[in-house]
Amino acid sequence: MTDRNTPIALITGGSRGLGRNTALHLARKGCDVALTYHSRKDGADATVAEIAAMGRKAVALQLDTAKTAGFPEFATHLQAALTELHGEARLDFLVNNAGTGINVPFADTTEAQFDDLMAVHLKGVFFLTQKMLPLIRDGGRIVNISSGLARFSLPGYAAYATMKGGVEVMSRYLAKELGPRGISVNVVAPGAIETDFGGGAVRDVAEVNRYIASQTAMGRAGLPDDIGGAISSLLMGDMTWMTGQRIEVSGGMLL
Repeated sequence: MTDRNTPIALITGGSRGLGRNTALHLARKGCDVALTYHSRKDGADATVAEIAAMGRKAVALQLDTAKTAGFPEFATHLQAALTELHGEARLDFLVNNAGTGINVPFADTTEAQFDDLMAVHLKGVFFLTQKMLPLIRDGGRIVNISSGLARFSLPGYAAYATMKGGVEVMSRYLAKELGPRGISVNVVAPGAIETDFGGGAVRDVAEVNRYIASQTAMGRAGLPDDIGGAISSLLMGDMTWMTGQRIEVSGGMLL
């Protein structure tokens, strides 16, 4: 029997890292989840199974967020999956999380690298959100993932941080234009987190981890649970009156 009051979230890049962690946190709080994966179907299926073990519903769909030409077909598949899952094609939450990162000096960044980052982090987020608008209910919530690197600057991340700065500006415009529908749009900007992102240096290289800890007010690098917990609290909590805001979850890095 479908519970029409159960919230449903779409999380891009939900097969691993922060997206997976967010999906699990939301499921623990009573949310059903549709998640996308690029190539790691095994990871996506494992996440779906873990959510099902909690008694919640989940589905995984393949999506390359860099290829906007595939968005109409994805929307059709998502509508069918949501209808099967819940009896209706409806989203309460959208989390634009999917992404990749590079660490290349400004002088050495190629146009191809720049374009790849643009396609995933900015163009893809812009047009996927646009495509999802008919599915997001009035009063829903959108969270776009940025980065602490849009506030502080570290060598090698000029191109990546430029995209995230664009996401933050775009989010304010979305908040303004979707406000009449009661849809809130906010940004969560993680600090340095122990995941496989960017080759896993924060997690796996002791020197990097120690440096991050030394630059962070709370004395350690971030963990996936720090971010998944923050995003799920933002979506499932009582902050319906907050929109157009940037929330940095970095433990106070480089204050």
